[in-house]
Amino acid sequence: MATIQGQTLTERQKGLAACACLMAQGDLERLEPAVKMALDNGVTINELKEAFSQLYAYTGFPRSLNALGVLNKVLENKQPSWQEGKPWTRPEIWDDAAKALKQGTEVQTQLSGRAFDYDFCPQDDYYLKSHLFGDIFAGDQLSHADREIVTVAALSGLEGVAPQLTAHKRGAVNMGNSQELVDELCAWLDHEGYTLHSKWPKGEPNTAYAQYFVGNSYLADVGGGVHNVTFELGCRNNWHIHHKAVQVLICVAGRGWYQEWGKEAIPMTPGTVIAIPAEVKHWHGAAKDTWFQHLTYHKDVQEGSSNEWLEPVTDEVYNKLK
Repeated sequence: MATIQGQTLTERQKGLAACACLMAQGDLERLEPAVKMALDNGVTINELKEAFSQLYAYTGFPRSLNALGVLNKVLENKQPSWQEGKPWTRPEIWDDAAKALKQGTEVQTQLSGRAFDYDFCPQDDYYLKSHLFGDIFAGDQLSHADREIVTVAALSGLEGVAPQLTAHKRGAVNMGNSQELVDELCAWLDHEGYTLHSKWPKGEPNTAYAQYFVGNSYLADVGGGVHNVTFELGCRNNWHIHHKAVQVLICVAGRGWYQEWGKEAIPMTPGTVIAIPAEVKHWHGAAKDTWFQHLTYHKDVQEGSSNEWLEPVTDEVYNKLK
């Protein structure tokens, strides 16, 4: 396969990536519209079946089967424009274990850029060569380049798999994708919020307060006077003051910042709780490289309470944060 130098990520590739990332997280609620989007953008039904089947090796059978269940549900209202795709055929090497091992070893070597032998655990070494890169990669629904896009997207949606994600980013290039395309894929997944590890609702675009934010934010009413605010990468609100009320922030996903006027910024990670005294000038928002979610509510609210919006947090101030 010829390497595609500097190609922009296609809508079809985005569809495959979104489905893979959400499938890996087990987020079936967001997966259903993503499947429809993928089918609308040229991913075939059989390609999605192949992608969800392959990913059992990375995410487990339960999530693979659940994703296939979502696809099956979506197809109950199949649209005329959705393509079935190339008919599935049984790979010949499934009937020849020695051939599967040989072919899988060759594929793994190409992906890794060198011979790879996991002598510490011969069982896994055999499973990787014979089954994952042999049996699974023998299917002809997806190219090897597409398979690595699917794998990188899935691993991007998981926590605690940084070594494997790094290896497959390199592998995606070795299997025919350009480095530019892989970088764009990861940036797109982050920008669209697919890599936001959260069970809290993203909500709707925060249009009513958009003028007081740098970047895009989203707002969800979760009940009891509590709202969940979601910030895109680099998004932050303006400096502001809560008069006659204490605001409470509880970080639930991602990483962000809280800063009071004249003081050092405080990093916020899941579990961080900050009670902002009344009359204190401050701002809060996401870190540069990740989405951020916090719950917010007010307490000790006095009569005549209000919120005063002030100047934006400048790039000079924000870019100094590390």
